[in-house]
Amino acid sequence: MTMTTSNPAPANPGPLRDIRVLELGQLLAGPFCGQLLGDMGADVIKVEPPVTGDPMRDWGLGTEKVQWEVIARNKRSVSANLRVPEGQALVKRLIAHADVLIENFKPGTMEKWGLGPDVLLAAKPNLIIARMSGYGQTGPYSNRAGFGGIGEAMGGWRYIVGEPDRAPSRMGVSIGDTLTATYGCMGVLAALHERERTGRGQVIDAALYESVLQVMEGLVPEYDRTGYIRERSGSVLKGIAPSNVYKCKDGEFMIGANKDSLWKRLANAMGRPELGDDPRYATHLARGENQDELDELINDWTRTLTIDEVDALMIEHSIPAGRVYRAPDMLADPHFQAREAIIEVETERFGPLKMQSSFPKLSATPGSVRRPAPSKVGQHNAEVYGELLGLGEAELAQMAEQGVI
Repeated sequence: MTMTTSNPAPANPGPLRDIRVLELGQLLAGPFCGQLLGDMGADVIKVEPPVTGDPMRDWGLGTEKVQWEVIARNKRSVSANLRVPEGQALVKRLIAHADVLIENFKPGTMEKWGLGPDVLLAAKPNLIIARMSGYGQTGPYSNRAGFGGIGEAMGGWRYIVGEPDRAPSRMGVSIGDTLTATYGCMGVLAALHERERTGRGQVIDAALYESVLQVMEGLVPEYDRTGYIRERSGSVLKGIAPSNVYKCKDGEFMIGANKDSLWKRLANAMGRPELGDDPRYATHLARGENQDELDELINDWTRTLTIDEVDALMIEHSIPAGRVYRAPDMLADPHFQAREAIIEVETERFGPLKMQSSFPKLSATPGSVRRPAPSKVGQHNAEVYGELLGLGEAELAQMAEQGVI
């Protein structure tokens, strides 16, 4: 799929095509929530500080910072100075035209600006407010500053990631922020459904540490019941075997045969069917107890083969397995291409740019990328402020001169 900025925006088949979202957040959690809603068809209006804009415009790796092109797609940019009363009043007028408000400021900031939920819901009872923060809007830590990495540490993620003999590691992406945004998006969708029944809006309180905690599987109940504390285990998940990245002649390959029937298939694929019934490996618990020995046994086998040879055997025996992909591998893979998992967007700053598509895929009302990320702060001031608030060119020019927009 390729889109251009010179043509009218493509038709919007998304399920949220009648929903307007006002995004006040910066950097990652709030804006990623806005991206998810925008991909599903919502009209997302992003409010940025005048001149400087969202710091995310300059984030990313490589010589050119292109991460903005993903997280700000399907959004219109307006500028407003929320630190002055005139900017706060302007945004409050915009909120009156929104179904959903997203913010990820430090708790208390919106209240300080006169934009707290009590004020907004009194004026617009059907408004849905998604709030993302480090520790949530209540509790003894609520007024502390919090970024994704802090939530990952408090929620249990960081402690269990990495090698056992080294300090806790992090993932190569900001998983705490994106998890929180995803839960915030889920909350918005649930609140929209509830509003259909009652006509009432509500507040979604998504905390970074709780979003991480939600995916920690049995970490808490295991400790509560048996005193077991999960530790760092490198590339494996302790007790789940075989499930690891194994070395081949020409690289690394992931095999996940951590089920009794799958293990027997893998033993056959290895040309050693007797291992399938070996009491050291025949059951889930036995494989977990002998995990290191089993991994070495499999590594001894994969080292004699190329990735293509192991891959062919895994397909033949229907064993979950796959290559460890980097970006160039994704772009070359026919499955990515067949499902249009990676699309090409005609961006305003960089021209054609490949990026991930909208997920998940809906059969009747699919998500889409209908407009590229706005290249300028306040790019849609005239359009949005004129369309929703009836402000003309002279009024906007005066506001710009006063530092309001």
